[in-house]
Amino acid sequence: MTTVADIVTKVRSKNAGPFWLTVDIFCGDAAAYDRVVTGLSTDRVAAVFDVAPETLKRFDIADLHVVKFSLPRPTIQGDIADRDMHGAGWAPLVAELALN
Repeated sequence: MTTVADIVTKVRSKNAGPFWLTVDIFCGDAAAYDRVVTGLSTDRVAAVFDVAPETLKRFDIADLHVVKFSLPRPTIQGDIADRDMHGAGWAPLVAELALN
């Protein structure tokens, strides 16, 4: 079983403003990028984030060998219920996903 983390350079997550989170998958080269694009479905990423697939935005940026996902934050950044103020805890969820 090959995971995302096994073939990419880096997976990071961060704030994209107080209402959105972004997860970036830096593939490093064209082969890894192609493997991630074909082996990682938007539906699987949405399931691991526990969001509806239609709320997840996906950007496949071939020139940079980057796949990016953006999603609405479950709570507004800084709210008393916000357990991840900087959005850094979302990357490992994607990094551990198995590729098809």
